[in-house]
Amino acid sequence: PELQQLAASLQVADLPRWLTVSTIILLAATVSSTVGFAFSAIAGAMILHYVPNGVEAVQTMMTASIGIQAYSVAGLWRSIQWSRCAPFILGGLAALPVGVVLLLHLEPRAYALAIGAALVAYGSYMLLRRPIVLKGGERRAADVLVGALGGITGPLAALPGTWLTIWCGLRGWDKVTQRAVYQPYILVMQLAGLGALFLARPQPGALDGAHLAYALPGLAGAVVGLRFFRWMSDTQLRSLSTTWAR
Repeated sequence: PELQQLAASLQVADLPRWLTVSTIILLAATVSSTVGFAFSAIAGAMILHYVPNGVEAVQTMMTASIGIQAYSVAGLWRSIQWSRCAPFILGGLAALPVGVVLLLHLEPRAYALAIGAALVAYGSYMLLRRPIVLKGGERRAADVLVGALGGITGPLAALPGTWLTIWCGLRGWDKVTQRAVYQPYILVMQLAGLGALFLARPQPGALDGAHLAYALPGLAGAVVGLRFFRWMSDTQLRSLSTTWAR
């Protein structure tokens, strides 16, 4: 019945686009699940080419990201310390309405330029970053601020985890500890962001079977990518991340 529902919701004219976007999601999910890059930073430019409506593109990336993060969080469940994640999540949820308002009110051209600038800035950082590690200690206020920045860029560009990924690297945590923080955060923020966008601007068919099915290629990419991730050492992962950024 689920497959029949999906087939019925996919118009013949929309099928090529759906398959193209799903292929982009699968490839981007595999890479992002391996190297830890933001999924939307990899897939965003290509998806915006096929889904020019900014809100629909963000909803598509959020849906796919939920599939990725759900699988990742399930695999990392025993390593997750929710007390460590809580400041980031609280900051993100508090700032989420700002990102929703920006997305809904930015003009398409300004939106495209903003997303392009964000992707260039993130790629440049990953390419040029140096191995800086902050000294130990609690930084709750900074954690909340970093979470709030993701709360803005989450609905705006389906990129809630960019700032937190950078912050976790600066804290010097190992690869599993980092993922046990930013992947639960991303999952919560994508779920909250998708729900907020749907409530703020309900659209016919926005969350129908065809749209929700974008989570499937995201999930498949996560399965493959996380297998590579578990095989790699921290050094190999950093080397691959730098190579991909170039």
